[in-house]
Amino acid sequence: MDRVKGKIALVTGGADGIGAATARLLAAEGATVVVTDINEAGAKALAGELGGMGIAHDAGSEADWHAAIAAVKDRYGRLDVLVNNAGIGAGIGDIEHQTLDDYHKVMRVTCDSVFIGSKCAVELMKGKGGGSIVNVSSIHGIKAAAHEAAYSAAKGAVRLLTKSVALHCARNGYRIRSNSVHPGYILTTQMIAWMERSANSADLNAALLAQHPIGFLGQPEDIANGILYLASEESRFMTGSELVIDGGYTL
Repeated sequence: MDRVKGKIALVTGGADGIGAATARLLAAEGATVVVTDINEAGAKALAGELGGMGIAHDAGSEADWHAAIAAVKDRYGRLDVLVNNAGIGAGIGDIEHQTLDDYHKVMRVTCDSVFIGSKCAVELMKGKGGGSIVNVSSIHGIKAAAHEAAYSAAKGAVRLLTKSVALHCARNGYRIRSNSVHPGYILTTQMIAWMERSANSADLNAALLAQHPIGFLGQPEDIANGILYLASEESRFMTGSELVIDGGYTL
């Protein structure tokens, strides 16, 4: 208990899935949590339950980021933890069939959001004791998927952007750590819906299970546990690192 007691944490894409599980866990461990999401009602409902603040937030919008950070600064005066969780896949598509428009949409929400969010967080965190930035990448930020060209590109970019931020902050003595988390296939509501839309969901489920040697797919809480570790002082000697939580997918 109290692993992040007294910390102010902002979680993007926090109304559902990994984001919601992370917000709940951080709050349970003592943090005050700001939940942001394009789903304003969902963000505010969860934040109200957790005693924090909910903000309508398009994570790919620089203006929305400035507004969200200003709200955090006005209410709390600082930010200790940023979890860049928001992201989209915009459908499955290989390099021949995914459109440039889809590519731009995926990059905007999944990668641009991390760039803008990290930039804003560094500005608020530096000079105030530092902080922890946790970026949710993917196994497909390490191992490409042929059927997910844009998603693989975006998550791979998040992986190296995380390291660039880590190195910059370390060299400037900001005491701001930046690490990435790489989930395997996680049973979020979005993933379950995607599987159910498949022409043969049983075969898809079997195929996914076969790619995870541990023998089962992950739950949002499995990823939230890793994010909590990176948000806490337990990981104070980690920066620019990749925390892979994938049931053996990348072995």
